[in-house]
Parts: sequence; C-alpha cells; structure tokens
Amino acid sequence: MKKVVHVGCGGMSRGWLDAATQILDVEIVGLVDVVEEAARKRAAEYHLNEAVIGTTLAEVLARTSADIVFDCTIPEAHSSVTLEALAYGCHVLGEKPLAASMEEARTMVTAARHAGKLFAVIQNRRYDPNIRRFARFLRTDVVGAITTINSDFYTAPHFGGFRDHMKHVLLLDMAIHTFDAARLLAQADPIAVYCKEWNPSNSWYDHDASAIAIFEMSNGIVYTYRGSWCADGLPTSWEADWRVIGRRGSAHWDGGSEMQAQVIDTLGGFIAPCRDVDIPAYNATDAIDGHAGQIREFVRCVQHGTVPETVCTDNIKSLAMVFGAIESAETGKCVKIEVG
Repeated sequence: MKKVVHVGCGGMSRGWLDAATQILDVEIVGLVDVVEEAARKRAAEYHLNEAVIGTTLAEVLARTSADIVFDCTIPEAHSSVTLEALAYGCHVLGEKPLAASMEEARTMVTAARHAGKLFAVIQNRRYDPNIRRFARFLRTDVVGAITTINSDFYTAPHFGGFRDHMKHVLLLDMAIHTFDAARLLAQADPIAVYCKEWNPSNSWYDHDASAIAIFEMSNGIVYTYRGSWCADGLPTSWEADWRVIGRRGSAHWDGGSEMQAQVIDTLGGFIAPCRDVDIPAYNATDAIDGHAGQIREFVRCVQHGTVPETVCTDNIKSLAMVFGAIESAETGKCVKIEVG
C-alpha cells in the first residue's frame, strides 16, 4: 500500500481522485489546497475521513508518512510542489504540463535524478485504448517506416474564465496532448519547428487561438499540426484526427473508434493500386483506461523500481515541442528544439 498526498483540489482533482480511490494499492492520506475548504470538500466527497487536511504541502507531509505526491496544481505551482516533494523523499506524479517553462522543467528533472525518485507526468490521453490500438498497429510495420504524420484539431469550446484571456491558449493548454500523442505514434523525438499562430476574426479569445506547426522529427519524419479552439462546425475529436503515411501505405484514425489502413497491392502504374488491411482490435485485458491506467502504472513502478512511460526525462520532450512552437510563433523563425 502506497500512501499518497494529493495537492490541488480544484476541478481537475476529480479525475485523479475518481481513479485513485478505486485503486487498492493507493491510500490518500492527505489533501492540500491553498483554500482549505476546497480540500475539506474533496475529503467529504470521497469519504477520506482520515486524511490530513492542510493549506501547505510541508505541513501535511510533516504529519503523514507519504510515499507519493500527486500534483494537481496550476502549472505555475508545479515546480515548487515537485521540488518540495522530492526533497522530502516522495515520488511525484504531476498534472500536465510538466512545468511552466523549460528552465523550470530542466531543474525539476535534475532534482528527480539527484533524489533518486520517480517523477512522471499525467498524459491520460495516451492511455486511451483507441490510441494504443492505433500505435500498436503502426509498430507492426504493415504500412512501412513512417515518413509523415498529420494531425487536425478543430473545435469551438466557450470555456469562460482564465482560458479566454491566456496567451498562446491553444498551444499551452491543449496542444501538449496532441504533441505527446504524435511522439507516441511516431516513436520519434522533436528536432525543430516552424509555427504560425493567429486569432481569427470570429474568435472570443483575447489572444491567438489557432495554430499551424511543422515539426522536424527524428528518423526523418515530418509531423504537421493544424488546430483551432474557435472553429465552429464539423468538429474533430478532442484526440484530433490523424493521418500517418508510411513507405508502403497509409493509416487514418479519427481520434475515436474509427480507423482504417491501406497498403500498396501491386507496384507500378500511375497510382499504385492499394488494398485495405485490418487494424486488429485492442485486447480488453490490455486496456489501460486514462487516469486510472496511468496511476496504476506509476504505483507499480514505485513498487517494483521500474520506469513509467511518461517519466519526466521523456515527457520533457513533449513540453519542448510546446515551447518551441511558441518561440517560433513569436519570432517568425524556425526554432531548434532544445531539451537538455
């Protein structure tokens, strides 16, 4: 049984606590929020009657024997929470994005290495069975070595609140999911990016809510991202719409349950004839199920000394794609992506 202190009891915390309270190897021993009533509300909601409640992580850690800290705070607090938890001797699973800047991210990664503790980031969308099915198919090499990946993300949410006033709102708040998914599907890392941001005339956001980015990836792959948070009509899935081109064929995934693939049937001719190929179903026993799957994996890694898929040393590469795209959009130049 691993004892957990959960920090940050706002709306996002429900996704974490819904999952964590159903996992037998996890005991929530503390809840922290700068607004004490928010922590008490979550304790009552999830029947965590024995949990220690506090407004600072230090006071709750001092009163518990926590093994793990869940960081569900705002991005600007991720660095301080993670560094404090690591210094105390806890493993950390944090909300995305890893940090509010690359400088902070590098400091956090170094601190985890020095502490000898696991620090990983929730990327719940890569733990969805549909993307796992698509990614597993791509790794079979049926369509051949990947050359190109395109993703489209179009929807029109009226959030209200802080998102309406954020700079780089699409890239900062949402694109991390799509960029991380691209890395999962491509099995490649970012090298450079050119990005254009703009705010369409119909936008209700204060700042740019649309973007197009072209990424140079390792293994000779080019990945393109097109997205908007103010595109009414014909919305894509929140997981985006994907086309993957390989040396022998192409595969398409709509971000939901629909996917298809075709490969070259016979070489020659003006356009080579292609045939449909099956994308095998994802075995239900392998389903890993969003937050719950990722938390289960993280706890198992803590127990057995293994490394989670979204460990900070890997996830920082997805974060670097975000900040590289922002730098390119601000400067109008192609930007080399620096991780270390």
